[in-house]
This record gives sequence, C-alpha cells and structure tokens, in this order.
Amino acid sequence: MSTALVGLPFLKGHGTENDFVILPDPLGDLSLSPAVVARLCDRRAGVGGDGLLRVVRCDALSEGRALADRATWFMDYRNADGSVAEMCGNGVRVFARYLWHAGLTDDTEIAVGTRAGVRTARLSADDGVTVGMGRAELPSGPGATAAVTVGERTWPALHVDMGNPHAVAFVEDLGHAGALLDAPGVAPAAAYPHGTNVEFVVDRGPAHVALRVHERGSGETRSCGTGACAVMVAAARRDGHDPVADGRAVTYTVDVPGGRLLITERADGMVEMTGPAVIVAEGVIDRAWLDPAELGR
Repeated sequence: MSTALVGLPFLKGHGTENDFVILPDPLGDLSLSPAVVARLCDRRAGVGGDGLLRVVRCDALSEGRALADRATWFMDYRNADGSVAEMCGNGVRVFARYLWHAGLTDDTEIAVGTRAGVRTARLSADDGVTVGMGRAELPSGPGATAAVTVGERTWPALHVDMGNPHAVAFVEDLGHAGALLDAPGVAPAAAYPHGTNVEFVVDRGPAHVALRVHERGSGETRSCGTGACAVMVAAARRDGHDPVADGRAVTYTVDVPGGRLLITERADGMVEMTGPAVIVAEGVIDRAWLDPAELGR
C-alpha cells in the first residue's frame, strides 16, 4: 500500500532540546515546499519543531550525488519557516541517531551528507553523539566583524562560519538579548547576504560559556550546534587560544538553554561537538490533514 494512502510516517527527535520533525524519504520522492515544512513544524497546528530533517539517500538527491562516494545518507535540513539551511549541528546528531534507531546502519561511526559537506558522527553507548563539524572559517577584512543590535543596545560581533554563518556577541547578561522573537539587527548587512544566526554569550568560568541564540529562519531555539561551535571558536580566540598555531587542542563547555555541549578544536583545526541525541516519538501524519498531492506523491 502506498504512503499516499496510509499517511506520511514521521519521527520526532531532539538534541539538547533543539527539536526536529524527521521525515524518512530514502528515494527522494517527497517534494517539500516551504509552506508544507512550516505546517509540519508549527507547534500549535502541526507536529512542531525547530526544523525538519528529511532522510534521503545521497544518490537520490541532486545536492547529494557528489557526496555519494563518501556517505550513503543525506540530511536535507529545513528551518521551521521552510527555508533551506546549509547545516545543523544538533540535527546531524539526531539524524545519525535516527539512522541507528531505524536499522539503516549498524556502524557506530556514520558519514552524513549535508549541504556543507560530509560530517562524521560517532555514537556512544549512552545517548551521546560526537560530530566532526569541520573547520571554522573566520573571514578577514570588512566582513570579519559586525555589530549586533537589540533595542537600544549594540555589541561588536565576530563573524564565524561553521558551514552556516554566525555573528557571535559577548554580553554582560543573557537577558540583554531580549525576547529574541524577531531577528536582532546585524550590520553591515553585506557581511551576511543570506542572513545569519546570532549568538549572545556570557562567561561561566574558565573555558566555560553560556549562550542564547536566534537561529535564522527559526527564531530563538533551545540549542544550536553550529552556534555552540562558533561560540567556542570565538571564545578561544578571545582567550588567546589558536590550536592550529599553538599545536594544542582546546575544549570548552558550552551551556545552551536546553542542556550542555562539549566543543573541542583540535590542533588540525577540526572542530568536534559532543552532546545528546534522542528519538522521542514516531507516528503517521493523517493524509486528511496534509494532502499527499502537496508532497509530490
């Protein structure tokens, strides 16, 4: 019996309370419009989530075919408003946990294709997953710094790219970020032509920071994996650490509203993130609520 007749299978998962709707679509049959994604991620009228993870084979998706020799599965990530994003660090952990949960792999080291390239996830015996997040890029020149504004307050921010863009601002109090219902002002706009995630950061102790984040296309979330990595790199540089130049890895504890992540920048410049990833539910979306014709099947 076709999926169009019985409904659309889905799962729900989260990583440090950054939550996602998971849609298995191995052959790439679904055609997800921004409106459909937004309906699914709606917390009052849909399943609810900070974003959506479509699980599709790399060789079944045009964006994944170039990665198919290194990864079997592609994480097609969408923000809650339906817009496409390059990467999601918490999403990769949850995606890898789903592949194991669904029996799509029996490996504890899993290569995942993303729009930012292949990311490797290592599953531990508990709910922990460590993801190789790639190298941070800190642009030089006019785009290296920006200014972030909330209300009447403005702070300097460092531009850090973790496969997606981040503006990292160190503040005295996380409450200064306000409600974060709307995106903070970021200038100059040319530094982030496609928008950006914005992190507000305070110190908690040596090599220990806490953040709040406004994610591009989703609003304030309980956690942001790439944001935590960007914050760790920004804090390390501020504190005089540069593992590539020093030849010494450095690890920071990064507290997010939904939990805690450990971020390490290795001597080769690779950034690793460790944190929980949990599958909490699975079910079927009623076809009477979401017309299968909207999904291209």
